[in-house]
Amino acid sequence: MNEPSQSYPSGRLAVERAGGPPGLSPNTTQDAVVVVPGIMGSELYDTEKGAVIWGLSPGLLLKAWTTPAGLGALHLTPDEREGRLGRVRPSRLLRTAGWAPVLKGQEPYTELVRTVTRSVAAPEAVLEFPYDWRLPVATNARFLAQAAREHLERWRRHPAHTAARRHRVDEREGRLVFVAHSMGGLLTLAALSTGPDGDLAGDTRGVLTLGTPFQGAVAAAVILNTGRGAPVPLPRGRLRSLAATMPGLHDLLPTYPCLAEGPDVRPLSPVDVADLGGDKDLALQSEAFHDGLRGRTLPGHRAVVGISQPTLQSLTLRQGVVTPYEHCYRYHRDGTLLQDGGIPRRFDVAGDGTVHKESASLTRGAVPFALQHGTLAKGEAAMEAVTSFLAEDEHLGPTQAAAGMGLTVPDFVTPGADWTLRVHGADSPAGLECTVEEVGTGSAVPVRAALYADEDELAARVSVPACGLYRVTLDSGDRTPLTQLVLAGPDDLAAG
Repeated sequence: MNEPSQSYPSGRLAVERAGGPPGLSPNTTQDAVVVVPGIMGSELYDTEKGAVIWGLSPGLLLKAWTTPAGLGALHLTPDEREGRLGRVRPSRLLRTAGWAPVLKGQEPYTELVRTVTRSVAAPEAVLEFPYDWRLPVATNARFLAQAAREHLERWRRHPAHTAARRHRVDEREGRLVFVAHSMGGLLTLAALSTGPDGDLAGDTRGVLTLGTPFQGAVAAAVILNTGRGAPVPLPRGRLRSLAATMPGLHDLLPTYPCLAEGPDVRPLSPVDVADLGGDKDLALQSEAFHDGLRGRTLPGHRAVVGISQPTLQSLTLRQGVVTPYEHCYRYHRDGTLLQDGGIPRRFDVAGDGTVHKESASLTRGAVPFALQHGTLAKGEAAMEAVTSFLAEDEHLGPTQAAAGMGLTVPDFVTPGADWTLRVHGADSPAGLECTVEEVGTGSAVPVRAALYADEDELAARVSVPACGLYRVTLDSGDRTPLTQLVLAGPDDLAAG
């Protein structure tokens, strides 16, 4: 396979502040930073067709999800399944909003890269690592380890590295810092734990993960099962067809006890994965991969996790049909299941809408934010956590967003038809502003959604005028706004 391309963000030297040499602030790190995106967070280029096949404009994105051959180029070929790679090349991190049913919207990484660049001594200290997210995490982890090593050695020879060392208290040589979103955290864990470069972890100062599903996500099982036993909207059917060929998606299946069977709860087995619509061989490979990571930790790890958003956490599997639930199960220290009268106790720990809170950290130490999964790599509060981490700030301050609101919107809607969005964790619509705007138009004025009380939550009835990708924003004025993306398409496609 071609080595993943290495593109550098456009940036500038850190702004000059009092107390440091010209061009450098006292908080400018001498370290080299690697930004690792999540699943579907890298633009993919088909070298045979000479075309971008993922990372499309909103108009082309709608076409990809709603035309027969729209996602065809993303399916793994038999050669790719056998490890003969090179047809698809990861070109850069996502620079336009993306969307996938169940996985919800994927915000671009522009703000994350910009935030990182502000904290380093020169733009060359930042490596954006795009990767082919269809492939096994283990495969991409090997490429990441190689790219990170080359990046660190290149940065240590850079004149800005020498200047940055001189103004730091310890004057130490620069090391690696990884900032990883979603699946990117799994890549980083594998690269530092099992990669060919055994010294890479020793050369790493720290890893910041943003919503990484270390124990997997029930949403991955729902994707593979979509359409079993019920009609399926077309975009979801297209995603399921694609996901069944993707080792990367199988690596995101939950590894913790999530399958409820009467009084027992157990992890999914490869046979279960095949039963729910996945690939048994890919499930076996993924099981071996996760077994190899069991008990591994990340150097200097800080996990940023999403909270307060309704999140799938467990499931039942009957006759090949998955029923997901927004609760999980817990165990006593001796490993026995917490029960009441022989019935497993249920706990709703919520999460970021895709990854439940307890899957997003390798340890109990985490920084929580009331943000959706995609927004964890963009939200203002999360970006402040990134900046603090890069500056090696020992004092983390008070826990952020210990409680917050949640936002739920449909996956796919029809233009001109009313649909409902819901807000959780708010007593009143007072002080809240909810808007809906089309992504990528620039000139369109956001439409305000009128919130009203509906039993124990708030709701709003909304419609959009035309096909396209739309962003729903909930702003309380005193915290980072919640955002979620929804795709609008023709009625016959929504019906299946």
